Amino acid sequence: MVMHLAQLNVAHMRAPVDSPELADFVAALDPINRISDEAPGFVWRLKGGESPQDVVKHDYGDHLLINFSVWETRDSLWDFVYRSAHLGVLQRRREWFLRVAEPYSVMWWIPRGHVPSLDEGMGRLELLKAHGPTPEAFTFKQFYDSSEAAWRPAAAEVRK
Repeated sequence: MVMHLAQLNVAHMRAPVDSPELADFVAALDPINRISDEAPGFVWRLKGGESPQDVVKHDYGDHLLINFSVWETRDSLWDFVYRSAHLGVLQRRREWFLRVAEPYSVMWWIPRGHVPSLDEGMGRLELLKAHGPTPEAFTFKQFYDSSEAAWRPAAAEVRK
């Protein structure tokens, strides 16, 4: 079975998304999303609406920003995150987002063609927080390749 890599990361905004404090971040959304969408290995991302500045709406907290995407491989995601213009935005994250002591980013393998739900992604993040890296929920630093991962949708639907 061909597997793709799903990734979810969350960030706690220092101010509302429409505030002057986040203006530079919001201005970067369109160009960075275009780079993502055109990157080799990009498969899918959850969008908040038709406008590039539309953030994903959810019930997980007012100042929680969610980024959720699917990639063909670890390398394709790595290249986008660390070898594209995305890196410049990433390096400025402390200007816009609070530092947190718990995991805020998670990855897991999914069958090609599966479109993960936001609840699935948040469930994977909760698995990582509760159990540390496992084949069902891991990070770049403690990575599991697709041969080590067993896709289990029921486990990922767990929500606090």
